[in-house]
Order: sequence, then structure tokens, then C-alpha cells
Amino acid sequence: MEFLVYSVCFGVGLLFTLVTAVFGHLFGGHDAHADLGTGGHAEAGYEHVGMPGLSPFSPTTIASFITAVGGFGMIFSRIEATKPVWISAPLAIVGGLIVAGAVFWLFGALFHRTQSSSESRTGELIGQSATIITPIPAKGVGEIAYVQGGTRYTAPARDERGALVSCGQTVKIVRIVGSQFYVIPI
Repeated sequence: MEFLVYSVCFGVGLLFTLVTAVFGHLFGGHDAHADLGTGGHAEAGYEHVGMPGLSPFSPTTIASFITAVGGFGMIFSRIEATKPVWISAPLAIVGGLIVAGAVFWLFGALFHRTQSSSESRTGELIGQSATIITPIPAKGVGEIAYVQGGTRYTAPARDERGALVSCGQTVKIVRIVGSQFYVIPI
């Protein structure tokens, strides 16, 4: 009887995985657009722990758990030493938890690495050079352009000492407060 239960778990989990893979590819997921409100600013974006959409109770991890419980259960119910259900069931559940945990970790690591962004991180900009593209008036705000990670960004900028800085001049970013970049001529 327990072999039948394990077989059903294995079959349902495997069928669910295959059906979601096929129908997910055919009918959904690829046209999803999300506006996170970053507006292209350098300080926007997720922190290293802020990746949305990954849960240990996702359909993928649940299907992995059910499939693994069924598979391990079928194996353990055929081995003489683990044949009794009070031995095979806990072992199958532990095996299922291990497989589901491994799937969750694997997808988390994979998605974390592939969720790179063209958004720059402001902490990495201190000391970097930039070019004035809109002159900075004395005690006023102009605009700089800088390149980070192969992408060109622009940002509002002030001279650190409050001096006039002309267009085309190369400057060094010395600090960032909110969205204001403070620069000094090089």
C-alpha cells in the first residue's frame, strides 16, 4: 500500500513539473514587465538580499519535495532494512526536504547571479572621474556624466567648494548625498 502512495507522490510531482514547464513556457512568464520605480538613478535597485519572487514554498520547491518523497519512498520501501513504513516514510520525507532545499538553494544562487543590473551602485563611485555635461554655477547645480560597468549615467552635481566648473571639464566624485554628486576638478 505504501508503495502505491509513494508512486502517486512521484507521479503527481513529476507530472506537475512537466505540465508547468510546458504550459509556463507556452502561456506565461515571458511577457511580464515590472516597473520598480527606479527611474534610472544610480542609487536605485535591489540590495544583495532584496531579490523578489523566490520562496521556499514556491511551486518548484513543492513539486521537487513531492517528487523526491515519492522517489525516495519507492526506493526505501523496497530495501529490506527500511521496508517498514515507520522507517521508509521519515527517510523519504527527510530526503524530500533535502532535495527541495537543494533546489531552493540552486535556484537562489542561479537567480542571484543572473539578476545583474545595469544600475550602478553609488558606493563604488567615490573617487571615480566624470565629465561635466552641464556647467556647475558657483554654489549651484550642474550635471555630470560617468561610466560604470560599461554603461553611461548622468547625475546632478555640485562643486565641493561651491566654485564654478565649466562644461567638458573632468572632475572626481568625492561624495554623494541623496541624488546630489559632489565633485572636485582634476
